[in-house]
Amino acid sequence: MALLGMPVLVTAFLRYIVHFAITLGLVLKSGWKLSSFHTPRFGLVVLRALFILACTGLNFGAVLYLPLTLTSTILFSSPLIVCALSGPLLGEKVGKWRWAAICVGFVGLVIAIRPFDTTFHWAIILSVVNAISFALYIITTRKLSGDVDSDIMQFYAAAAGIILLAPFAVLQWHNPGTMINWMILLMMGFWGWLGHELVTRAHSFAGASALTPFSYSYLIYVTIWSTLLFDQWPDLWTLLGGAIIISTGLFIWFRERNEVSH
Repeated sequence: MALLGMPVLVTAFLRYIVHFAITLGLVLKSGWKLSSFHTPRFGLVVLRALFILACTGLNFGAVLYLPLTLTSTILFSSPLIVCALSGPLLGEKVGKWRWAAICVGFVGLVIAIRPFDTTFHWAIILSVVNAISFALYIITTRKLSGDVDSDIMQFYAAAAGIILLAPFAVLQWHNPGTMINWMILLMMGFWGWLGHELVTRAHSFAGASALTPFSYSYLIYVTIWSTLLFDQWPDLWTLLGGAIIISTGLFIWFRERNEVSH
């Protein structure tokens, strides 16, 4: 069970319903036209939608068992994964210094998750796969930005979520009950849409090298809310691993910015 006693997949389905309603309205704001839904890179748009759908389900599943600070720390390894995959998938050059930073960053990830510790929880695997899926989502977003309108990308992401989650939502349906619960679910859908909208639009104006540092502020907010709402404090190993991951991520950002400036 997840938010408000709701099954994970039902929660994700309702989140995508709100997402879909918003993006459908935006796509049709100039009138109903079939051409509004056309995109020349349909396959990549759908693939991007599947990656973010995987992120949603995996993250919802992981936070059932793990502290938010740990899942967020693991997620911060995604910029390292993006950097490692940017060569074969984006045709970008990754020098020896950045490869060294990637390796050190993954050492930090191992420290945070402690795979050989008796406290290791299987849900950590969900969180690690979530980081990989998010990295692939960022890469596909970068490949589409400038070629495909952000509203179209958002529309197909929401449509894929609804279509694929609907059978599970029907089988596991649980009524949220109170109006407050419905409002929380609706707001979760709205903020989920807004977050992806801002990320998509940001990548159309600036490269990942310029945007990376801002993503690390996420850990500050997650730590605050995790402490206030769930009384979950990050342990020493999570803090150490997170510090290494963030440091190497910022080092990669600095190298990329330095190369661009020259």
